[in-house]
Amino acid sequence: MSVFFLFIDGVGVGSKSDHNPLADRGLKSFSHFTEGDGLHSGIAPVLKNSKLYLPLDANLDVEGLPQSGTGQASLFSGVNASKIAGKHFGPYPYSKTKFLLKQRSLFHQAIEIGFTPHFLNAYPDIFFKKSEKIKRWTCTTLMAKSAGVRLNRLEDVVDENALTAEIIQNAWREMLHLEVPEITPEMGGDRVIRALESYDLVLYEYYLTDKAGHEKDPERAGKILEILDRFLIQVMKNLKDGDTLVISSDHGNIEDLSIKTHTRNPVPLFVKGDIEPFINATSILDVTPAILETLKRDRK
Repeated sequence: MSVFFLFIDGVGVGSKSDHNPLADRGLKSFSHFTEGDGLHSGIAPVLKNSKLYLPLDANLDVEGLPQSGTGQASLFSGVNASKIAGKHFGPYPYSKTKFLLKQRSLFHQAIEIGFTPHFLNAYPDIFFKKSEKIKRWTCTTLMAKSAGVRLNRLEDVVDENALTAEIIQNAWREMLHLEVPEITPEMGGDRVIRALESYDLVLYEYYLTDKAGHEKDPERAGKILEILDRFLIQVMKNLKDGDTLVISSDHGNIEDLSIKTHTRNPVPLFVKGDIEPFINATSILDVTPAILETLKRDRK
């Protein structure tokens, strides 16, 4: 049995307002987990059968606005990177906390106990050239590279074995002029299901939510969330018995389009499948240990 970890950048649990595009019953995937009108702070936690929703702390006892560099290092290791750094830092990994991604990440720990992780995101050649030139990688790519997990490229997208950052592949074609067809969010969801047949742990990063939050553009946010919602619904419909879906974030942002910065709001934890390892989670530090426990429980 396998775990699909969907990391959605910049999604917080904010108040219900005209500035919060997540507080919408039309967001069917989130509403499924919250049993309410999307996601907002007025909704109580949900723990029942094979479904869980909990708000998680992303501030980690550090002042200031949470950032992706330390937030993702914390999320993907279970260790408080912000405390180690003495501050929130981002968007790239902080020098003093890179070891968490290079040596102690979710991928490293999964491999150590005998499981096979897979990173579903693909990157164009220009990404590799730039990253190698400036010697700077994102948290997820640094984690994957350091653990020996292959980073997908154009050929993997063409072969329908990987996903671009926007799921539907339009940016690769329109902005990078690469020969890839546009796909539906549902087709993207099907790629997740296929990957779960070959790997114990599959990670996919969707960062456009954070980008939309910074842009403060309700129309743009709506389109990005619609794609994500359709993608998620397809995964949820076709998730096999015994597999577990885990969704979380590194910090808030898109839940308040009245500002362009991150927020100190909690972030959501959604789980479909084996919820037992997650029921006592209180912060983003608890996600990686719970995923590892889920994998070990499946083996028993």
